[in-house]
Amino acid sequence: MAMGSVSRKTLVGLGRNVGFGGIGYVRGVKTFTLPDLPYDYGALEPAISGEIMQLHHQKHHQTYITNFNKALEQLDLAIAKGDATAVVKLQSAIKFNGGGHVNHSIFWKNLTPVREGGGEPPKGSLGWAIDTQFGSLEALIQKMNTDGAALQGSGWVWLALDKEQKKLSVETTANQDPLVTKGSGLVPLLGIDVWEHAYYLQYKNVRPDYLKNIWKVINWKYASNEYERESA
Repeated sequence: MAMGSVSRKTLVGLGRNVGFGGIGYVRGVKTFTLPDLPYDYGALEPAISGEIMQLHHQKHHQTYITNFNKALEQLDLAIAKGDATAVVKLQSAIKFNGGGHVNHSIFWKNLTPVREGGGEPPKGSLGWAIDTQFGSLEALIQKMNTDGAALQGSGWVWLALDKEQKKLSVETTANQDPLVTKGSGLVPLLGIDVWEHAYYLQYKNVRPDYLKNIWKVINWKYASNEYERESA
């Protein structure tokens, strides 16, 4: 089958602007590597145990990257062969594993130890926007906790900037769907992983307890910087 105007450069570059972790090459195809954490695995205790952080980062995130790279290599080969059917079949693997890489890369930046400001309320323009739109930071946290706890199966709960509507938005995504799948104008400011692998070893199946405690290590400075940058 002819591929028409669809280029290898366009499709292989689906994750090119993620900006997280290193980028290497395999047979000329750009591949992704696991980003380092900006803190030790045990630095978020007692909110999140070091054991969970190590497994989450080294095993789960790494698996998404490994499978994402594999899918990109297969995509490159399929395009080279002009196999449109194979290209289409690979999209679900690219979305799931690429989304897992994107989401987790944001998640690690959304967390920081208490001694480095974890849990400190947002200030400046983001703090004002939260108070204006949700009434208070506590009201926003309650909404995100409620939506996150109610999410069936696995997924994410997000605080987003809707650049088209010029307002904040609380969103949920299923599985490893990145926020962009819900709208190209949605920018993730804060994402919380509600897959069981993010909390089960410590909180068992009590997701609400995990959601309650994770706010103690939320990096509002990062979220505020993203808000100011994307609002400019």
